[in-house]
Amino acid sequence: MISELIKKLQEKTDLSYDEINGVMTEILSGKTTDSENASFLSDLADKGETDDELLGMLDKMNEFALKVVPKNQGTIIDMCGTGGDKLQTFNISTTASFVVAAAGGIVAKHGNRSSSGVSGSADIFEYFGYDLNQEPSSVADVLEKHNICFMFAQKFHPAMKHVSAARKQIGKRTAFNLLGPLSNPAGVKNQLVGVFSIEYLDRLPLIMKRKGVENIMTVRSDDGMDEFSTSSVNRVCILRKDKVLMNAIDPEVVGLHKSSLNDIQIKTKEDAIKSFVEVLNNTANQAMIETTALNAAGGLIVANIANNFEEGVEIALKTIQDGNAFKLLQRFVADTGDSSKLKEIVNG
Repeated sequence: MISELIKKLQEKTDLSYDEINGVMTEILSGKTTDSENASFLSDLADKGETDDELLGMLDKMNEFALKVVPKNQGTIIDMCGTGGDKLQTFNISTTASFVVAAAGGIVAKHGNRSSSGVSGSADIFEYFGYDLNQEPSSVADVLEKHNICFMFAQKFHPAMKHVSAARKQIGKRTAFNLLGPLSNPAGVKNQLVGVFSIEYLDRLPLIMKRKGVENIMTVRSDDGMDEFSTSSVNRVCILRKDKVLMNAIDPEVVGLHKSSLNDIQIKTKEDAIKSFVEVLNNTANQAMIETTALNAAGGLIVANIANNFEEGVEIALKTIQDGNAFKLLQRFVADTGDSSKLKEIVNG
C-alpha cells in the first residue's frame, strides 16, 4: 500500500483521509521499512499536507497511544510549541505551565526531549527526579494532586519509535512536528500551541475544530519564536465558542517591557534548569519573567481563568511575585522527585 501512495505523493496528488489513515496503521505497526517511511514523510512534506491528511495521521496516532484519564474537574489545558525555532531560548512553556497551575489552572503537559533546542520539557522534569516512564494511572494521580503533570511523548506514543529513524534520516520538519503537540494523551480540549509557520496559525485551530475541541490558541512571534515573545509583536489566532479570531499582541500594550531575544537565550542544560527555577522564584531577569507571564496569560485565557491578555499578565505576574508559583514547584518536586536537586539550584 505504501509504495502506491508514495507514487501518488510524488505526482503531487492529495491522499484521502482513509488512504492516509490506512497507511498510518502499517507505519505505526512497524510493517514498513525506514526508507519507505522516509520517502513517504518527505514526499508528503514536499507536496504539502492537507487538513484531511493531517487529521487522518493524528487520529491514527491517538489510536495507537496510551491514554491518561484525568480525575480533575474543570478545564484541563496543555501548552507547548511545535519546536524547531532553533532560537535556544529557555523552557518557556514548561515554566509558564507551572505559573498557570499555581494560578488555578490544570495543565496536562505533554512533551519530549529537545530535538533542536538546548533542553526540552522532559529534560527539566527528569532533572528533578520525575519518573518519565510512570504509568498513565500514576500520571493521573499526579495531575489530581498538583493540577500539573507531565506525559513523556516517547512513553505515551510507543508506536512512534517506528518512524524515529526515518525522521532523523530526513533531517527536516515533517507532519509529526505539527501533530506532536496535538496528540495529547489526556485528550485535552483546550490548548495553547506555538506554531513554526504563519501558515498554520489559522489552519491548526480549524483542523482541531473538526475534532470537537473547545478553546485553541495558536501563536507565532514576529521574531520567529513558536511562543509569545516580549521582543516583538505576536500573531495570535483563537478558536473560542466556535468562532475563529485573529489578533496581534504587542507586549507593551498589555503592560510589559520590550526586551531583547538574547535576554532569554541559554547555552547549556544547566542554564535551562537555572532559568526555569529562577523565573518561578522571581529572581530571573525581567525579560524571562515577563516572557513567562505573557505565555502564561495565553494559557490562562485558554483555561477560562483570564478574559484577556492584560488580565492574564496581571494574574501571572502576581502568581510569580507572591511566591505561589515557586511553592507549587517545591510541592511538586517533593512529591514526584528529589527536593535536594531543587535546593541545590536555589542555594547556588
